[in-house]
Amino acid sequence: MAQIAVMGAGSWGTAFALVLADAGNDVRLWGRRPEVCDMINAKHENSDYLPGIELPTALSATPDPAEALADAEVVVLAVPSQQLRSNLEAWSEHIPADAVMVSLMKGIELGTHLRMSEVIAEMTGAGPERIAVVSGPNLAREIANREPAASVVACADQGVAERLQKLCHSAAFRPYSMTDVIGCELAGTAKNIIGLAVGVCVGLGFGDNTKASVITRGLAETARLGAAIGADPVTFMGLAGMGDLVATCSSPLSRNRTFGEKLGEGMSVEEVTAQTRQVAEGVKSCRSVSELAKANGVEMPIVEHVTALVAGELTPDELVRRLISRTAKPETV
Repeated sequence: MAQIAVMGAGSWGTAFALVLADAGNDVRLWGRRPEVCDMINAKHENSDYLPGIELPTALSATPDPAEALADAEVVVLAVPSQQLRSNLEAWSEHIPADAVMVSLMKGIELGTHLRMSEVIAEMTGAGPERIAVVSGPNLAREIANREPAASVVACADQGVAERLQKLCHSAAFRPYSMTDVIGCELAGTAKNIIGLAVGVCVGLGFGDNTKASVITRGLAETARLGAAIGADPVTFMGLAGMGDLVATCSSPLSRNRTFGEKLGEGMSVEEVTAQTRQVAEGVKSCRSVSELAKANGVEMPIVEHVTALVAGELTPDELVRRLISRTAKPETV
């Protein structure tokens, strides 16, 4: 079907590479560590991130970005969001001029407040018809286990979105296409922060009423910011919005919810970070989302309080107490 490079051999990058290979594509996976690439090529397994999952033979790995990117028709970017700019500085000369770039990343860049698609455009000069995002309720382990799941492929060019949709449609993975890149990226970023807040509530011992309240109000906050920056409000009701939010906030497989649980149990950000192999994107992005909201005159109290918690300015108990004690307002988005 297509020659595809997946740049990033973490759990989600590897799982999505598996999806692409299952869909009939020739996939080259770039990994930062040569030993991980050697393991994938020799044993067809990434035991560091997805132990016990047999990877397709159509998937190969390399630590050489130029080799991974050679002749790629589609380049999938699956690195931590705050590392995208530096990676693209090194990779951009190797990315084919006509390749479509697909972001799996869920974050807002610190300092610039740029979405990942905007960073890609700035660093590569690509137009919106060459930049897409994939977002949805896609916990990597379940995707790698080939459990049925759906997602959204978004690109400003509907035709490109539909082409990418076909390239990643496998027996277990059902993508839908749309053009709302802004909404998909914002929803995917904000849900990690809401997931942290839900995890804090779980760690404190609170039950389903509390979790449902945080999820619902978190979605309302996200939709408010989306309206201010040009997203389609319908996006937040679909797979990239509510779907991804529910999966992140409900599953123990979610890195952000798990991180929040440990904070709620009394561990510090530094302590949780030290024992966690993978990046909890909500910890990195909460400040930039909070700043973006303030710049657009949008109130996001859950995001603001999580930002203060991560910065060490609030305890988990204070976070919940201050949210509950805020001045009551009419129930609106």
